[in-house]
Amino acid sequence: MEHHNLGAGLMIVQEHIHTAQDFLAAADRELAAGDVLQGSEKLWCAASHAIMAVAQQRDWPFGSHRALKLAADRLAEEYDDPALRSGFLAAQQFHANFYHDFMEHDDLERARPVVHDFVARVLDLMA
Repeated sequence: MEHHNLGAGLMIVQEHIHTAQDFLAAADRELAAGDVLQGSEKLWCAASHAIMAVAQQRDWPFGSHRALKLAADRLAEEYDDPALRSGFLAAQQFHANFYHDFMEHDDLERARPVVHDFVARVLDLMA
């Protein structure tokens, strides 16, 4: 059985929200400075913490990459909002880019606002 907070420490919902916002701002700073790898990973982290906040609030599992994806899919279904699914997929691309550095500049610039929108949409669900 998966623990709900595995790997998430003792963070509370509000801390996940704050952390998501901090990572989003940090990603923009890193990308503006030309550090594509760090910017990519921070975009992934922002999206992850946004999903963790919603999942924790709703008592859904969020302790693995798969659990985060399932939570994003569940939200997309619940709100009939395919942008929640595509936003999470864009964030996953940035996560992979951190390890493999395969995204071209144009891809980065197209996908970055998708992740920003995803984080905003997910955090709006918390209100």
